[in-house]
Amino acid sequence: MNFFNHQSIFFTLWGYNMSYLEFFGTLAGALAVWLSAKGKIISWPLGLINVTLFFFLFYQIQLYPDMFLQVFFFVTNIIGWWRWSHPHKSEEDQKKELRVSFTSKKLLTFICLAGFIITFLFGLFASKLHLVIPKLFQQPSAFPYLDSFVTIMSIVATYLMVQKKVECWLIWLAVDIVATALYFSKGIYFVGAEYFVFCIIAAFGFIRWRKEALSYAI
Repeated sequence: MNFFNHQSIFFTLWGYNMSYLEFFGTLAGALAVWLSAKGKIISWPLGLINVTLFFFLFYQIQLYPDMFLQVFFFVTNIIGWWRWSHPHKSEEDQKKELRVSFTSKKLLTFICLAGFIITFLFGLFASKLHLVIPKLFQQPSAFPYLDSFVTIMSIVATYLMVQKKVECWLIWLAVDIVATALYFSKGIYFVGAEYFVFCIIAAFGFIRWRKEALSYAI
């Protein structure tokens, strides 16, 4: 059994072959997202497990932009872990952790616009990977532009989440909707179902964080 091979089956449920990578990667990711919606710092180390396993999974099913995204997530999970637990005095909440806050409209508009432009450019790059580096990427990228949207806007959402900004959950919701369709179309149904649940968690996270941020203004 090769744990890191997506062809290594952990169990079969209703005719669906569940790999070790997909099951444990999805489980770690689900716990990390749920705990982040509740503002728990432990979500970051769990996220490290999730992104490591998904890196191997996405490489093997030719979702290359998503594969690159896991490298970014690995680094930002470490940064987020530090940022939430070591805020400046003026940013502390009652638990001495980073306080939830809103993003300025000007900054939010800028980073979203930049995100859409970079999405197009990265999608163009991803669509040519099998031609530029054929030995490493032997098959064409699947859904390069949609996959790039998930990748780039996840980076935007993660940046805002590291800063504990309420609006991160609205961007996560858009990302999760696209990702749900993407993963179902690639046949990794367990991951697709997870991202459908993420849509619900993103809505919950937005409501919870918005309420908390507003409470500081009173």
